Amino acid sequence: MNARHVKMVPGRKTDVKDAEWLAQLLECGLLRGSFVPPVAVRDLRDLTRLRKALVRERSHHVNRIAKTLELAQLKLGCVVTDLMGKTGRAILQALSAGIDDPERLAALAQGNLRKKQAALREALVGRLTPHYAFLLQQHLSLIDAVDAHLATLEARIEVAMTPFADAAALVQTMPGVATRAAQTILAETGVDMDRFPTAAHFASWARLCPGNHESAGKRLSTTTGKGATWLRATLQEVAWAAVRSKKTWLFVESCG
Repeated sequence: MNARHVKMVPGRKTDVKDAEWLAQLLECGLLRGSFVPPVAVRDLRDLTRLRKALVRERSHHVNRIAKTLELAQLKLGCVVTDLMGKTGRAILQALSAGIDDPERLAALAQGNLRKKQAALREALVGRLTPHYAFLLQQHLSLIDAVDAHLATLEARIEVAMTPFADAAALVQTMPGVATRAAQTILAETGVDMDRFPTAAHFASWARLCPGNHESAGKRLSTTTGKGATWLRATLQEVAWAAVRSKKTWLFVESCG
């Protein structure tokens, strides 16, 4: 049951009054049940939401590493795009061990970054203290722990997705939808779309449709509301990916 659908008029609000009001609405048949998916979908939802939380936590530690490098006056991020890539991770591991020689650090470059060793040497001239080395060590250790949990969680999600394999394959035929996005969408909505009479109803439930607030012929600004926040965030990412997916009408429309 959605609390917004049964909100009482202002004034004299108590638990007893709320109970009486709900009873009156039930007698009149005005209560609408909330969306409660089957157990298998709820279990999958718990797993995908935990994965999202762990990914956010990992990103937090990566951002803290970038901040620590800035405090140590090390401009590694200006040369290495991905701090957690092979080159970035190797250099961070050396920095966390207290190695601050730019020559030794630049020699750890791999792949195309070997051509940028001069820039790396310049960027790695800073002020690495034992304190900053310790912070880097802690964040790298936490990232490794999160990665281990994510690997275990991914395996669990694969098992939980077994009953929904056909639905996941169908969802991934849409532009911008990859494996993780399909898993999240199915975890939040389930596979039974009969509860949504139209696509517009689904968009409204996910709070992805424009607000409707008009008075005296004037359209007033309004928010779309919170809605299904986990689903909405995923669908927004999918929309951005779909716009950039070539050989689709969405890409053609965005370029035109």
